[in-house]
Amino acid sequence: MSSGKSNPLARIPGVDTILGADEAAPLIAKYGHTKLVQCIRDQLSTIRAGLQRTPDSPIPTASDLLAEVENTLSHLNQGSLQTVLNLTGTVIHTNLGRSQLPQAAIDQISAVAAAASNLEYDISSGKRGDRDSHTEQLLAELTGAEAATIVNNNAAAVLLVLNTLARNKQVPVSRGELVEIGGSFRIPDIMSGSGCTLVEVGTTNRTHLVDYQNAINTETAMLMKVHTSNYEIQGFTKSVDEAALASLAHENNLPFVTDLGSGTLIDFGPHGLPPEPTVQQAVTNGADIVTFSGDKLLGGPQAGIIVGTKELVNRIKSNPLKRALRVDKMTIAALFEVLKQYRNPETVISNLPTLRHLTRSQADIKKTAEHLKPILQSAVGTCATTETVECQSQIGSGSLPTALIPSWGIKICPVLSDSGSSHEQLLQQIIVAFRNLPLPMIGRVQDSALIFDVRTLDDASAVTDQLPLLPL
Repeated sequence: MSSGKSNPLARIPGVDTILGADEAAPLIAKYGHTKLVQCIRDQLSTIRAGLQRTPDSPIPTASDLLAEVENTLSHLNQGSLQTVLNLTGTVIHTNLGRSQLPQAAIDQISAVAAAASNLEYDISSGKRGDRDSHTEQLLAELTGAEAATIVNNNAAAVLLVLNTLARNKQVPVSRGELVEIGGSFRIPDIMSGSGCTLVEVGTTNRTHLVDYQNAINTETAMLMKVHTSNYEIQGFTKSVDEAALASLAHENNLPFVTDLGSGTLIDFGPHGLPPEPTVQQAVTNGADIVTFSGDKLLGGPQAGIIVGTKELVNRIKSNPLKRALRVDKMTIAALFEVLKQYRNPETVISNLPTLRHLTRSQADIKKTAEHLKPILQSAVGTCATTETVECQSQIGSGSLPTALIPSWGIKICPVLSDSGSSHEQLLQQIIVAFRNLPLPMIGRVQDSALIFDVRTLDDASAVTDQLPLLPL
C-alpha cells in the first residue's frame, strides 16, 4: 500500500495499469474481460469516494485492488442456492428442499440434461410425441388409474383440474377441509383462481353425506374431498369417506375428485408410522381424479401428479393451462426413476432417501449421535457442552402433522463466560457458526439449546470433515 497527501487521486492506478498486472490474466480467463473491467471500475469509484472524504487514506496497489476484485467476483459467482445438512429433525423440510432424490434419479437428470432426448418425440413412429408418455404407463400401473398427467406442483394440479372440470360452476367442499398450507396457499383461493365457485357444506368438525346431497344442483360440477394433510380435527367429529362421496357423485352423474396433498404409494402402517391414505385406495374408493405431490411422501422431485379416468385426464391435458404448468425433461427423468423403485416393494424403502429416513431405526440413529457427540464437543471447546439426547422427529411438509417419530440427536448448550454475553446471545453465536460452515449445519432450537437431530444424516463425515473450520 502507498499513501500521499498531495493530490492522492492521481496516485490511484488506472484501469489499464491494473489489467497489465500479472494477477489480471487468470481473472480475465475465469470471469471475462468485460466483467473484470466493470468490477475494477466499481472498485476505483469506491476508492475515489473514500479519498475525497479522507485524503490520507492508503491507496491500494494494482495487486491489492485485483485481490479485492477477485473476492467480489468469486462471491457473485457462488450463487445463493447451496446444499446444507438438514439436522432439524423434519425429514421433508419445505424450506430445505423437501425430498432428497436417489442416485438413480440424479444420474438420469444428468443424462437427459447433457444431450438431446425424445421428450416429445415418438422414436417408433418418427412423429411428435407426448411428454406425459414417459410416466403415464408407470403411474397407471402403480395406482390402478387409467391415465395420468404431470404438472409442476400439487397446487397447479388442483388448479388445472378445477379449471378444466368446474370453471363457472359450483364445487361443494366440507368446511373442515378448507385447508391452508405453507406460503398461504388456501383451497378457497385456488378454487376462486380456477374460475369455479366454492360451496361450503357441513361444519368445521362435522359434515354428513346429506350436506353434500343438499348442495347438488344443476350448477354443480363435481364433488371434491380434500385430505387435511397438515392438521387434524379431533373430538366430536364426522366426515364422509371417499367411497360414499364417490357413490353420491356418480348417482348424480358427477365426477368425484380427491386432493390427497402429500400422496403416498405405500402403506406406512407396517413400517411403524401412522397410516396415511394411499393413491391406490383413493382410486379403489371410486375417485375419478386424484391429485398429489411428487416431492413429499412419494420421495421424488417437485411435481403435481394427476391420475384418473382416461376421459377426464384427456380433458385436463387439453386445457391450454396445461402447457403453462407442464414440467421439464429433468423432472420427468427424475420422477420416472423414483416411481420405478415402487415396482419392488422389498427395496423401495432402502432405495428412496425420504422413506429410508422416515423408517430409520432408533438404534442406528443413536449410534450416529454417540459417534458425533465427542467430536462436536472438541469442536465447540469451552463455548458449550454437548449431550446425546432422545428427541422427536417430524415427517414435515404437512404430512401426518401430529405424528412424531422417536429419534436421537446432540444437544449443544452454551456456557456463560466473562464476556458479558447472555445465554441467548451465546446460543445465537453458536447457531451462526454452524450455519457459516462450508456445508451449513441447520438444526433446531429447543429448551434454550441447539439440537442436531441426526435422523437424516447418512454420512457422519459430512459433519466431521468440516468441523476444524468451525468459526468459534
